[in-house]
Amino acid sequence: MAAKATVLLSGFADEAAYSKGAAEQLGVFAALGLQYYSLRFIDLGNGVKNVMQLSPEEISRLKELHRRYDIRVSSIGSPIGKVKLRDVDDGTSNRYVPFAEYLDEVRHAIRLAQEFETVLIRGFSFYPPRGQEVTEDMMAEAAGKLREIVELCAEHSVVYGLEVEANLVGCDGPSMAELYRRVNHPNLVLIFDGGNLSTQNRPPEVVFADYEAMKPGLGWLHIKDYKIDPLLQWQGYVDEERLKNFVPVDEGDSGHERILRDLRDSFQPIEDRMRRLGAPGVFLELEPHLRAGGQFGGFSGPDGMGIALRALLKLLDYVGIGYSLRDFDWLRTSRGY
Repeated sequence: MAAKATVLLSGFADEAAYSKGAAEQLGVFAALGLQYYSLRFIDLGNGVKNVMQLSPEEISRLKELHRRYDIRVSSIGSPIGKVKLRDVDDGTSNRYVPFAEYLDEVRHAIRLAQEFETVLIRGFSFYPPRGQEVTEDMMAEAAGKLREIVELCAEHSVVYGLEVEANLVGCDGPSMAELYRRVNHPNLVLIFDGGNLSTQNRPPEVVFADYEAMKPGLGWLHIKDYKIDPLLQWQGYVDEERLKNFVPVDEGDSGHERILRDLRDSFQPIEDRMRRLGAPGVFLELEPHLRAGGQFGGFSGPDGMGIALRALLKLLDYVGIGYSLRDFDWLRTSRGY
């Protein structure tokens, strides 16, 4: 009899903290029973910073807090790849950085992954000029840049997780599958996010097709869901008005029950891939945006994160996927008991 599919639970802890203070983030996650978190925005006493901006002193302080709260980093929630593909004025405030210079930011993200003892970096696939269809030339250019990023990650035994998101070259399942095919490197995996697809007015059957297209390269999943507002017509891009309808995973239009059932039945090859790459397993990372969403993050609050986690656990129990949380046996064997 095959072993039960068992995932690792994590989340973007900055969504759980009003202040984004480190102690508040880690305290909420510890209280929820989580043993991992994805590191994105955090305040270590010098104001809120993206992980990419942390000083050596702040890194040391945060590592000490990890020991105190007995929590580990699942992934570096970097913004790598959220820059313009081309130096074109398209009416957005997105940065353009010459690629040779941009690789220095990739190197820094790799150093952070090593500092925080994770092999996973979350990243993206570049912004094409807003309002333009992604052409073959754009796809080839994005894949070429991603290949260089992934090769750099591989030199340091780090994995680049490419997240599907609107407004990017990799905005849906087919485009993500095509990028994965063109890059053709084991240190590239794909991150499925149902909420990032249903925000584009993609109904459940289309979101499932997106998941199936991404499954050959799947590495981990972000857990976010969205209730489609039929009054918001799809204009080809996601704006801030559209980012107000996020809901728990069992209430939205992404069709997570079907997706998670398929994940359960397809689990072993995905887990084997991630373990070969040095990850401890397959992560489900909560990023629920229950109070607010935005281009570079969202917010749920400590209560919202609890609501999101309980909805996920109920669905995992229903479809038969295993997981673990801190319990009394864990507490008795942990440091500081």
